[in-house]
Amino acid sequence: MPVKLGKTVATLEGLCAVEEAEPLLAWLREHPRGKVNLARLAHPHTAVLQVLMALRPPVSAPPRDPALAAWLLPALGAGRAEGG
Repeated sequence: MPVKLGKTVATLEGLCAVEEAEPLLAWLREHPRGKVNLARLAHPHTAVLQVLMALRPPVSAPPRDPALAAWLLPALGAGRAEGG
């Protein structure tokens, strides 16, 4: 499963398809202090990206891929990852 929803952190892994956007949106709304772990994210569908950009959750771990991190983190307003 590309999106794993925990108690405080949503972890996005691999290729996150359009089907992942709605559960992620619901989780972020239910967990307004929730963070996202993007370390193993390879490619977010634009719908997933829109959810992240709209709600701008704190990033607990940035993408390991430097090219992905270079464009994704600024788009999320996250210049650097937060601890936790």
